[in-house]
Amino acid sequence: MILSRTVVVSSDNQIQNLARQTAREIFLAENLNEALDIIQNVKPELIIFDQNSKIADSAEFLEKTDKISLNIPTVIIGNEKHDKNIENDLKNSVHLWRIESKNDYEKIKNISEKIKQKTLKNKTTSETKFFVNEHASAANIVGQSKSICDTLAMMETLAKSRCNPILIVGETGTGKELAAKAVHQIKHPDKKFVALNCAALTANLLESELFGHVKGAFTGADKEKTGLLEIAGSGSIFLDEISEMPLNLQAKLLRFIQEKNFRKVGGTKTIVCKATIIASSNKNLKKEANNNRFRKDLFYRLNICPIHIQPLRAEKRKEDIKILAEYFLKNSIIAPEKKDKINSITKLALESLEKHHWPGNVRELRNTIERAILLESTDKIGLSSIKIDSDQDENDYPAQTTNFNDFSLQKAEKQLIARALKETGWQKTKAAILLGITRATLYAKVKQYNIKDSSNQNYKPKANSPQPVAVN
Repeated sequence: MILSRTVVVSSDNQIQNLARQTAREIFLAENLNEALDIIQNVKPELIIFDQNSKIADSAEFLEKTDKISLNIPTVIIGNEKHDKNIENDLKNSVHLWRIESKNDYEKIKNISEKIKQKTLKNKTTSETKFFVNEHASAANIVGQSKSICDTLAMMETLAKSRCNPILIVGETGTGKELAAKAVHQIKHPDKKFVALNCAALTANLLESELFGHVKGAFTGADKEKTGLLEIAGSGSIFLDEISEMPLNLQAKLLRFIQEKNFRKVGGTKTIVCKATIIASSNKNLKKEANNNRFRKDLFYRLNICPIHIQPLRAEKRKEDIKILAEYFLKNSIIAPEKKDKINSITKLALESLEKHHWPGNVRELRNTIERAILLESTDKIGLSSIKIDSDQDENDYPAQTTNFNDFSLQKAEKQLIARALKETGWQKTKAAILLGITRATLYAKVKQYNIKDSSNQNYKPKANSPQPVAVN
């Protein structure tokens, strides 16, 4: 099992490589203050501290982290044992370990496994009101409605069968990828899960990502590439928004599904693959097929026993809105200084949430709650802090126009980033979390679009800021 986030307080490459065995995201800190800032904002599951570095001494670091963290598991790397207080802490603490070797991959994996198991156990015992069962808890599928129960029952039925491919359908923001991960966890708990967004790449890049290519297959193919199907092996590959896949590539995918083998782009060698194909779509694939925008033969191959995820506005899902709102409030990391200070949502605020149509579904609800946390100054989220996009004042947005020359993705992206920075008071970690991107990406976008703080003309980006490193 792998964790979600680990903070590494070290500039040593070997220790950073050791940390990459523990989590999907690694946050690197180059000094004590930076480390404390990251810990407060990203809520890591593990901290790895280099005792032999000059970043800070162990005693000071442990003392300060204990004050801001609720016993976050910590691993000290090093063999310096001259501090008796630290040695006593190591003996008496259940969340503190020492690893003497920078290359002890086995021990770090065992520690992360223990942390993950404890996290899952705590979720099962303390958050039963949020999840139907342990599979929902492991995949963070929140809800207790009959709709969610029926969806989970279908997921478990298909995951325990030999059904392949599996199709998940639902509107944008309903949680199709979470459902795919839940199916994978039940079906292949110890195998790889890889995901590919079919709408994010051009046809040529999509084919190369999926099947891989040999050297010289096309201009720019200067070396051989392993495709995601081969990487998935006997695990699962999730094809998000499969309706956006080009028709000619759909034909190649259909052949793979039927034959269970493929060739790399430009290659002649046949590669056998036993991966489970999990596809998703926010469109009605039958209508797309009838309108010749999706291959009918592929549709009928996918449409064995589809998993339907209903939108939040559906009558059978409305009771989940309150549960989701409370879950997002409890688990939000957007404002660490308000953690445990804002502990509930008023009745009027909840009624307002339950009346909304939620075109963006769960994703929109989460953003609404995080925005409310940022705006709320009391211990309860009130009606005044619930700012739903459709209820925003028209003056908050640029006037609409019929001049198509004014439409620009870059302009929209710049406005969205500027708005997030303004709402978070130019605290970049919070803004990045609100936008769903890394701090490194946010810094790059701020520089690209030359976005400046209008309230501080002398603003300059902070030097040597920590950059989260995504780990596949």
